[in-house]
Amino acid sequence: MDAVTLLGLVAAALTTTAFLPQLLKTWRSKSAKDVSLWMLITFSTGVFLWLIYGLYIQSLPVIIANSVTFVLSSINLILKIRYES
Repeated sequence: MDAVTLLGLVAAALTTTAFLPQLLKTWRSKSAKDVSLWMLITFSTGVFLWLIYGLYIQSLPVIIANSVTFVLSSINLILKIRYES
């Protein structure tokens, strides 16, 4: 593995795990009132587009980071919708 790929994987790990505390807080508190629905929709859409881009350019760090982040942000979006009802 070259240094550039390693750098990308480390960056991907950091930015992906940064989203985890919000997900855990929402899950535990069963409240997403402080999280913007439109931010989650916009963010999830952007992450999905990054994933498509990563697949197109065949970049492992981009694919891994955005796959995991898309799943986490989608779960948070679902929790937001569920707890708002």
